[in-house]
Amino acid sequence: MTESASPDLTELLKDSPSNWGKWGDDDEVGGLNYLGPEQVIAAAGLIRSGKVFTLQRLIGDPKGDPVWPGRTPAERTQILDESSWDGEDAPAFPGGLHYADDKINAFLQGSTQYDALGHVWYGGQIWNGYDARTTVGGLDKASIEPIAERGVVGRAVLLDMARFRGKPTLESAETYTHEDLVACAESQGVELRKRDILIIRTNYLQLFFDLGDKFYEGFCEPGLVYSPELVQWFQDMEIPNLVTDTIANEVTFDPNNGVALVLHNALMRNLGVTLTEIADLEKLASDCAEDGVYEFFYAAAPLKVALGSGSPVNPLVIK
Repeated sequence: MTESASPDLTELLKDSPSNWGKWGDDDEVGGLNYLGPEQVIAAAGLIRSGKVFTLQRLIGDPKGDPVWPGRTPAERTQILDESSWDGEDAPAFPGGLHYADDKINAFLQGSTQYDALGHVWYGGQIWNGYDARTTVGGLDKASIEPIAERGVVGRAVLLDMARFRGKPTLESAETYTHEDLVACAESQGVELRKRDILIIRTNYLQLFFDLGDKFYEGFCEPGLVYSPELVQWFQDMEIPNLVTDTIANEVTFDPNNGVALVLHNALMRNLGVTLTEIADLEKLASDCAEDGVYEFFYAAAPLKVALGSGSPVNPLVIK
């Protein structure tokens, strides 16, 4: 479907539910307000074995870093190492200290990352009705900073869609619905509850490593597909945070209307659902398949970047 034939988001989502104003006119963290002390304490009760899993993909992976088309992987530059002391003009510190130093040049959303609620929009307004002009030069409203200041802690559930469908990876443009999520949870023997953090495994990024540059040909990731019923389900379930192992959390181009990233707008811009992307779920998923435990304590805190539209993150899961 061509861009001209696709409906405008303003028309497509005109009747979509909204949480603007629900937590006040100044709110910048949206659905994370669902995660209060009660949810934190309940999640802590899920810690039984003490097993810890980190969900960040390696930055600077020798095998490559999957990123959204148009973004470039992080570049790490060595500034100081032992060779820096080879010449006569070497740094000098009392006692003979030598040290290594380096830096990275990276997109804030070029690795495992959290989106700020103001990251995407349509119709001239971002999350909570803030004017889209507040993004000029940096996000004055709904940036990543309020999310980073708050942190994200709660009960999370892994929904292993790849195993549920009997595949090593989901395929390009393959879709699933909220009904599929519910069916997956039932097959795993885990209950989905209100205010759960949803973690969805597709293992799709394995194809990035298998296919190389061909991975981006006709780029269309698998993922959730828009429907009014799906959006209402997220609203009714009060989902605070959606975490996936794909670059953009949803099917890239909606097969029903051709629009790009509908759910970024219906869920994040309108409902305030925080999105987390490019998570590495393989060790966690293998462990869940082995012990049958798909619910656990989840904690994450993106970097505190002033005005940022996103931030790298290394989420923790404890079982």
